[in-house]
Amino acid sequence: MPTAPRITGTFLDEITHDIPAQNWGAKEWRREFELYQRIGIDTVVIIRAGYQNKCIFPSRTLGDLLPVYEDLGELFFSLADEYGLSVFFGTYDSGFHWMRGAWWREVEVNKAFIDEVVERYGHHASFKGWYLCHETSRNSANIIELFNEIGRHCKAAKDVPVLISPFPQGAKQFSGSGVMSLDESFEHWERIFSETQGAFDICAFQDGQIHYQELPRFVQSIGEMGKRHGVTIWSNLETFDRDMPIKFPPADWRYLRFKLEAAAPVAEKIITFEFPHFMSPHSSYPSAHHLFERYREFAGL
Repeated sequence: MPTAPRITGTFLDEITHDIPAQNWGAKEWRREFELYQRIGIDTVVIIRAGYQNKCIFPSRTLGDLLPVYEDLGELFFSLADEYGLSVFFGTYDSGFHWMRGAWWREVEVNKAFIDEVVERYGHHASFKGWYLCHETSRNSANIIELFNEIGRHCKAAKDVPVLISPFPQGAKQFSGSGVMSLDESFEHWERIFSETQGAFDICAFQDGQIHYQELPRFVQSIGEMGKRHGVTIWSNLETFDRDMPIKFPPADWRYLRFKLEAAAPVAEKIITFEFPHFMSPHSSYPSAHHLFERYREFAGL
């Protein structure tokens, strides 16, 4: 009997942009990391270490920060060291410079930030990768320049794999003329992949932006594209629901299983945004507890 596909990585969103904080401390995070070790999640991805005027540690290279009361970076790395997990460290998103076309300012800030991160955390055995947190659906906002400059600087500072997690410009987030067909998306991503050789190693597309019936073709085509360009393809399984009129409840298990099974034949690894909020038995959402139980039954955990 074939083994059910499993989630083996998760983002950690502690610079929250559009989901609520759960107000976890060291005790709650230890409980969560211990769970990951038990259920086969071997990778955690800090989605962004800094965003606008917020940071997960008291950075000296980012100016005008809100108060930082604890070093969450050190907490995550120390727990990952203890439980044998790999950490991919997310970069900084100003939410400003690159949006206004000044991509070089975004690069400048990130290069100093990346050097500071390596100085602060580079000794940790669990530091196994970088995550470029500038998300895009297409060749816009100077994303090629950002990937090339920031990704290559990550590798120069600490030579570990670099991950991106973009998204197709589908109907679940965009509307009208803003929606791109799959063929349009593929054309954009062929160009991005071809012009960023060596800047990143792994691409995990988000799977919640397009209609469910489009997903198998999308996954298959992105897998083929990765092979052409030497990029390892993972899948970012969204465990929250974009189909509901509210933002954002845990996903319906039936649709999550469909996405999981669609990704499994192609993706070398399935990670999720975002286990702590939307799928953990410790989540502040009661429905996440039930989603975990359905997944646990399915995966035989």
